[in-house]
Amino acid sequence: MATVRDEAGGLLHTKSGVGLTSADLEALSQEAEAGYDLTKARWERVGRPSLGTGVSPRLSFRASRKLYETTRALAEREGKTISEVAREAVERYVSDESRK
Repeated sequence: MATVRDEAGGLLHTKSGVGLTSADLEALSQEAEAGYDLTKARWERVGRPSLGTGVSPRLSFRASRKLYETTRALAEREGKTISEVAREAVERYVSDESRK
């Protein structure tokens, strides 16, 4: 049986890339119409992974163009993201004993 195409002419396929036939679509629609037992569903966490345990709160702030460009260049040189550089800088700032 041939695979089915969508309205744009692209082949319909599963997440893993297996093409779907008309029979596959019929079986899937019958399964959906019968209903799903969500107690057996797998939960998948989406988004970026936590930096530790639990949820990592977001910290955002505005910076001057010069600070941004300098930080971006530093991050690129060190093979880090801008977030990693900023996180390290804030950690150093708040752990500085002379500030306490």
